Amino acid sequence: MLRLPMPIPDFAFHLRPAAVICGLVLASLTGIEPGSALAGDSWPQWRGPNQNGDAGKGDYPIRWDEQTNVMWKTSIQGKGGSTPVVSGATAYLTTGFDGENRLVAISIDDGTEKWTKTIGADRGLKHRKGGGANPSPVTKDDLVYAYFRSGDLGCVNSEGEIQWQINVQEEHGPDRLKWDLGTSLLMTQRALVIAVVQEGDSYLLALDPKTGDQLWKVDRNLEAPAEANDSYATPVSVEVAGREAIAVLGADHLTLHDAADGNLMGKIGGLNPGQRTNFRSIASPVVSGDYVVCPYSRGETVTVFDTKKLVAGEGNESIVWFRDDVGSDVPTPAIFDDQVIFVGGSKKQRGTVSGVDLETGKTMWSLQVPLTRHDFSSSPLVAGQYVYVTGEEGTTHVIGPLDEESPRVISSNSLGDDEPYTTASPIAIGDSLIIRTKSNLYRIGS
Repeated sequence: MLRLPMPIPDFAFHLRPAAVICGLVLASLTGIEPGSALAGDSWPQWRGPNQNGDAGKGDYPIRWDEQTNVMWKTSIQGKGGSTPVVSGATAYLTTGFDGENRLVAISIDDGTEKWTKTIGADRGLKHRKGGGANPSPVTKDDLVYAYFRSGDLGCVNSEGEIQWQINVQEEHGPDRLKWDLGTSLLMTQRALVIAVVQEGDSYLLALDPKTGDQLWKVDRNLEAPAEANDSYATPVSVEVAGREAIAVLGADHLTLHDAADGNLMGKIGGLNPGQRTNFRSIASPVVSGDYVVCPYSRGETVTVFDTKKLVAGEGNESIVWFRDDVGSDVPTPAIFDDQVIFVGGSKKQRGTVSGVDLETGKTMWSLQVPLTRHDFSSSPLVAGQYVYVTGEEGTTHVIGPLDEESPRVISSNSLGDDEPYTTASPIAIGDSLIIRTKSNLYRIGS
């Protein structure tokens, strides 16, 4: 139900008239026209070309199993939850194996391993679903960047040659997160950005992608209780008044930073009015036009902010809408046209997939996918007119068509690798899907 919560410290939530929704922000940052970026071009970062989990148009598979529509299957050694990225004919993913952090290059044509490069020592895992290789790589030009829980960060070219390597924690302070690192890298127009949001010594760090040299560093130390300081979310790029900015969610706040120097452009708190100690952030924000969608409260709430109003210092007036009966705890929402797609992450909403109007916050459709004893940790993929939702046991539910008033579950597709935990998100390349389960990498297509 769309409604107003009780007044809270820091700000009061209000339902605001929605501004006109602009084209996807990445159009101005990358030259990609809204909706035109096909997955066949590349999948350069965790949430795809437009940072919104939408692969664009295409004829994607909607049914498969271990014997049907599997183009190839490759075994991946070790543990890792990172979503693969793709540049050219190569998929890149990370894993922790035999005490090493590894970046692996896989041919998307036949699934063969091209090379493996070691980047520091694997720190293992704190959580049964995690590991030392959870952040997804990012690619730009002929280079791929990999980041690990150990703090090791490396830049490798497409031939597998290390260009530079540093350890972020040795240079800027230790990891204080209670659980495994989950924040992926962000590539802006001119910098490789790392967000470290934790209890004490939180910061944003920008590096020169070519050399690894520091371009700037800014503190992000905000008031939040205990574990609520910890954020496993990934920052996103957003354009505000013609300037590239970085949106960061965590420690009960949304902050906007100038991508050129990291300086604070806008800040709003109050996402945790009851000062709960366990409101760590896992789901990342997602951007469309001037709006930033912020899942919070362990999947219990969603708040949408207008970035122009936030930067203008309008505080409460920057809140477009708020809901406390829909949300996402671990999976980051996807955006398709005028709707935000959530995979429910709280106990009450587990397995509930909903399409919510971006402007008004009203539910457009909602359904329940078949449940198992496992949860949902990967983020939804929109490809063509369908939503792909993968559970921790490796089963992917296909929902659609999205141009109909009431999408439905078209199929539930299981693979032989059903041992938990699958946490990587499916991605789309050409008219096919790439799915990473616990121990294998699959390419699914006709």
